[in-house]
Amino acid sequence: MTRFTRFSLFQAFDPLKEGNIPGMRQTDCVCPARFWRIPGMCTRDSLPWRTLIPGCLLLSLLWLTGCAGRMVDQPKIDPLEASTFFSDGKSARDLVPNTVARGEPITDAFLTTGVVDGAPAQTFPFRITQGVLLRGQERYNIYCSPCHGLDGYGDGIVVQRGFTPPPSYHIDRLRNAPPGYFFGVITNGFGSMYSYGDRVPPADRWAIIAYIRALQRSQDGTRADVPADAQGALDGGTQ
Repeated sequence: MTRFTRFSLFQAFDPLKEGNIPGMRQTDCVCPARFWRIPGMCTRDSLPWRTLIPGCLLLSLLWLTGCAGRMVDQPKIDPLEASTFFSDGKSARDLVPNTVARGEPITDAFLTTGVVDGAPAQTFPFRITQGVLLRGQERYNIYCSPCHGLDGYGDGIVVQRGFTPPPSYHIDRLRNAPPGYFFGVITNGFGSMYSYGDRVPPADRWAIIAYIRALQRSQDGTRADVPADAQGALDGGTQ
C-alpha cells in the first residue's frame, strides 16, 4: 500500500532541516548566499529562511502591482471631452457621410427617421388599420402607460409615486403636433423621458403614435365621428 505524507513547500525545501544541505545544522546561519554557496555574503544577522521567502514574495507582488500604473494613468480623452488636437475643438469625430448603423440598415428613411424634407413627417409611412391600432395599444400599455397613463393624461402609476409628470396628450400643442414629432421623441427621448430607440422597433413606434391619435380623438369626439351603422350603440348605452 502506498503511503502519502502531508508536507508543505517550506518543509520540502527547508534548508534548516538536517540532511537537506550536507553539513548544515539547524543552528547554522541560513541565507541565500550560503544556500547557493556564495562565500563572504552570509553573516550571523541573516534572516531566517522562513522569513526571507514571504518577504521576497511580498516585494514581487508590490513590483508587479506597480507595473499597472502606466496603463491606468496613460493619457486618454473621456467621451465628449474637448480637444485642441482637432480644429473644431472636439475629441470625437463625426460619422463618415452615408454611414449605416450596423444591424439595422436604413432602407426607408421616412419609416426609420420620421423626417421628410428635413422636418417631422406630417403623415404615417403606412396605412393605419385596426391591426396596427391594436398593436399600438399593446405597445403603448407596455412602454408608455406607466408614465402617460392608460388614457394619455400623464397620470400613470409611476407619476402617482412621485415621478415628474409628462404633459397630457390632450393639450392643444400635442394635438396639433405632427406624427413625426412623436416619432422623434420616442426615438431620442425628451426631458425626463429616456430614449426608446433601442427598445421599440420603428414600425411599433408608428403603431404607438397611431394609438395616441386614437386616444386624442376619443376625448373630443362627436357623434358625427361615429360611423352611421354604429351610432345605434350610442343610443342603447352599450360600448
